[in-house]
Amino acid sequence: MTDTPAYEPPKVWTWNKESGGRFASINRPIAGPTHQQELPVGRHPLQLYSLATPNGVKVTVMLEELLAAGHKGAEYDAWLIKIDGNQFGSGFVAVNPNSKIPALMDRSGPEPIRVFESGAIMLHLAEKFGAFLPTDAKTRAETLSWLFWQMGSAPFLGGGFGHFYAYAPVKIEYAIDRYAMEVKRQLDVLDRRLADNEYLAGKVYTIADMAVWPWYGALAKGLVYGAGEFLSVQDYKNVQRWTNAIAARPAVKRGRMVNRISGDPSSQLHERHDASDFDTRTQDKIGEPAAT
Repeated sequence: MTDTPAYEPPKVWTWNKESGGRFASINRPIAGPTHQQELPVGRHPLQLYSLATPNGVKVTVMLEELLAAGHKGAEYDAWLIKIDGNQFGSGFVAVNPNSKIPALMDRSGPEPIRVFESGAIMLHLAEKFGAFLPTDAKTRAETLSWLFWQMGSAPFLGGGFGHFYAYAPVKIEYAIDRYAMEVKRQLDVLDRRLADNEYLAGKVYTIADMAVWPWYGALAKGLVYGAGEFLSVQDYKNVQRWTNAIAARPAVKRGRMVNRISGDPSSQLHERHDASDFDTRTQDKIGEPAAT
């Protein structure tokens, strides 16, 4: 059953028109920079270039958790990179050749180290500070398994379900059904794991929880794609319990605010350069929220 005309793919695909949908104007089949634009550099060892999408929130939550745990070397500058073409600036592409947020420059050593892909950034920080990644073999393996589960699963949620349900120019029943089924299966995977475990790796809070929560916690609360009712997210009771527990953590509340450009102005901290910015630099205090 389909509500779109039958499509016969050509022998060789060519890019001759926009694909349609919310992000059509910035989609293209080639990589590399489109313009010269250097990145700013602040005073802290860690320079983050990001936006408060779920992938961006993973890293800012982790940085705030590291600081809350007393790791002073985790102080960071968070610079806003809007997904409006800025991700194709020459400076950002030099840090992340894939032109996706987040990207990190670690300037704490004699030579700057670039790290891109959110999972790689989290693993880099966990090993750098010896935090949120258990050292015993069994729990470490469980943590990394769930971290990479998220990296492999979320594209089906975002690029699959989210795109066809919320952003595609036409509603395609087959595509929405296909990805809704997969997302519900993923929620069931999580719910079964959390039925007998406080956190994904067991008894301890790890980078696995920090990676999964921005995607599936937001989904469980109906905060992404307007799809909470459609997916019956309230039925996943263990996911709801876990989501609420993580959302209550002060560092998570702060991390979620960094580089945010939508929602309540008091929840938006477009750039973060000091801990005091949460009290003095949110958008309700300095101006109107940025246009999305």
